Amino acid sequence: MNRKHHKTLELIFSRPVSANVKWNDIESLFVALGAEVSEREGSRVAVFLFNEVRIFHRPHPTPTTDKGAVSSIRKWLEIHGVRP
Repeated sequence: MNRKHHKTLELIFSRPVSANVKWNDIESLFVALGAEVSEREGSRVAVFLFNEVRIFHRPHPTPTTDKGAVSSIRKWLEIHGVRP
């Protein structure tokens, strides 16, 4: 993981939940962790990581991810021992 990925990870784990996390940065972090990201119907994105598939909704028209999704991603990463 590079410096940008670490910064994204810190944003995901910040308290209170950040409303300024860009989806592209999260997707890039997933790939750096070894995920396979694939497009689904509409704006859905499937992320295969930790031998699991999670479906996320790519935000639009703004590039920032909503707080609920950031919280969900934080919990998922925490369960698998990924922390900043």
